[in-house]
Amino acid sequence: MVWGLGAALYLIAFYQRVAPAVMTQELVRDFELTAASLGNLSAFYFYGYVAVQIPTGLLADRFGPRIVLASGAVLTAIGTLVFALAPSAAFANAGRLAIGTAGGVAFVAMMKLATHWMPARQFAYATALALFVGTLGATVAGAPLRVAVDAFGWRPVMVASACITAIVAIAIGIVVRDDPAERGYASFFASDSHGAGAPSIAAQLREVFRYRTTWAMVVVPGALSGIVLAFAGLWGVPFLVSQYGFGARAAATTASAMLIAWALGGLAFAWISQRAGGRKAPIMAGTILAALLWAVIVFVPGLAAVVLVALLMACAFAAGAAMLTFPLAKESVPARLAGTVSGIANMGMMLGGMLTQPAIGLILDRNWNGAMVNGVRSYGFEAWRDGFALMLAWAAVAVAALSFVREGRAGRESSS
Repeated sequence: MVWGLGAALYLIAFYQRVAPAVMTQELVRDFELTAASLGNLSAFYFYGYVAVQIPTGLLADRFGPRIVLASGAVLTAIGTLVFALAPSAAFANAGRLAIGTAGGVAFVAMMKLATHWMPARQFAYATALALFVGTLGATVAGAPLRVAVDAFGWRPVMVASACITAIVAIAIGIVVRDDPAERGYASFFASDSHGAGAPSIAAQLREVFRYRTTWAMVVVPGALSGIVLAFAGLWGVPFLVSQYGFGARAAATTASAMLIAWALGGLAFAWISQRAGGRKAPIMAGTILAALLWAVIVFVPGLAAVVLVALLMACAFAAGAAMLTFPLAKESVPARLAGTVSGIANMGMMLGGMLTQPAIGLILDRNWNGAMVNGVRSYGFEAWRDGFALMLAWAAVAVAALSFVREGRAGRESSS
């Protein structure tokens, strides 16, 4: 229940992360948005999310995850209400920023709970399972959200979302505890502080960035998450509708299925890494495979619908290798820095959506030929190709960064 309530907030955060993907036409019309401003509206979530990852890790290490989770849930509810009632794009952006900032604490705090409430051997599976739980939220933000928006309108649905989040905040405050010892159980946390006093925040950051894997975590996860979050999280629905003739609900279902494939890929790569006894090789393989599949999607127009969907599912599955970056990072630093390095890895993960969503919007607007469909700008395949090609360049950088990573427990990895 303790870990599950942390996962509940992560589910909500994931739901909020991709919800704009199925409301693009409503948001464009209500706030008179271009592709660039729509991408920016969605990305405001990531601006806040990324900004709090390192602070969240530091706070979770110093003060425990319970208060971080409870505060995040309360602020997520408030931000959702602001977004739901926004009279203009500026207020909507502010609401999205608040949601991302507050919801951004969920994953790191949940992983910090895992280090206390679960054996170390289960950490990779806990990470992959967390993505699976989050994907359930993304699934709700697919076809079910589209149906609800059609029936009630997007604003009432967001108000209801704020109320549900407030209930989760209350449950976290009542149930969650930082360590099993607070409930009378044995703890799984192996402290390596040797009785030393808590270091300063600056000292924690200096220490965690001594490890080369930490630097790689700023670059590598986003190469894989960027494909999934940019497509399934925002641009996939309008792309499938305009370029392949999908209906809005069918496109939303495809985006949700892509996120499910991502989660299943995370579980599969966790199993593979456990059997192989390493993290680096599976991450490298997943990155290369995802990039090759994405290249076909990007550069080959007019694919049969069944082939396109199969490629999207396979690409998302391969991108599940991104989940191994968390155990790789955790295993490269002392246990007392687990929250801090998890925050850095999650920051790297969210950079994928934060940078690619608005960048694709800018490229689409730059290549717009003036066409309009139902009062919304329409873009040709070449514009989509140029925007989606960004992820291929990022994947190449990630492969290069991975080549410098050494696996090993903290203390055995070179810090040079």
